Amino acid sequence: MSTIVSLEDVERAYGEPPVLACAGVSLSIEEGELVAIVGPSGSGKSTLLNIIGTLDRPTAGVARIDGRDVAGLDDRGLSALRAYRIGFVFQQFHLAEGVTAVDNVADGLLYTGVRLAERRRRAVAALERVGLGHRLDHRPHQLSGGERQRVAIARAVIGDPPLLLADEPTGNLDSVSGAAVVELLHELNRQGTTIVVITHDTGLAERLPRRIVVQDGRVIG
Repeated sequence: MSTIVSLEDVERAYGEPPVLACAGVSLSIEEGELVAIVGPSGSGKSTLLNIIGTLDRPTAGVARIDGRDVAGLDDRGLSALRAYRIGFVFQQFHLAEGVTAVDNVADGLLYTGVRLAERRRRAVAALERVGLGHRLDHRPHQLSGGERQRVAIARAVIGDPPLLLADEPTGNLDSVSGAAVVELLHELNRQGTTIVVITHDTGLAERLPRRIVVQDGRVIG
């Protein structure tokens, strides 16, 4: 098994005078893991998400994602890494209203050069993978919160990325829908996807095999 996320003494400072949102974090995540990064609001977990997802660069230290040193990649290289190797799921779903589930999911391949017909074919397969094969032509307003999050997850995994980052994936869901989404994440993990869940919900974190606890920009457990 190889390391898919490696952070070595990573710092990220914002503002002037600089405030450390990430204060010397070192951690490794291996391929095939299902991990929670858990901490209260303001703990630095969102900064870690941005660094692991290559949405932000460290101001010090080394971040290697999928074997690539982020510091050595230009904007085009970072965009390619995100497009092909990392999937993102957010609390707010970020689905286009008035657009069918199939086309919302197909948009996950928008920047990969795949033709529309093939994007739609793969979108159908991704929706079937998350149990929504019967909701292909439904629009977001016709779906429950749990179903909308499943559409968002299908969009994130349509390109079969090895790494999936889920930011508060159950934050807008009731307990039953939330539990179903957690079970879906476990199933995707069993199929081989490395998954990192960022959450303030200790109950959710306790349902995952490994927990990384952050506070004040540091790993404390």
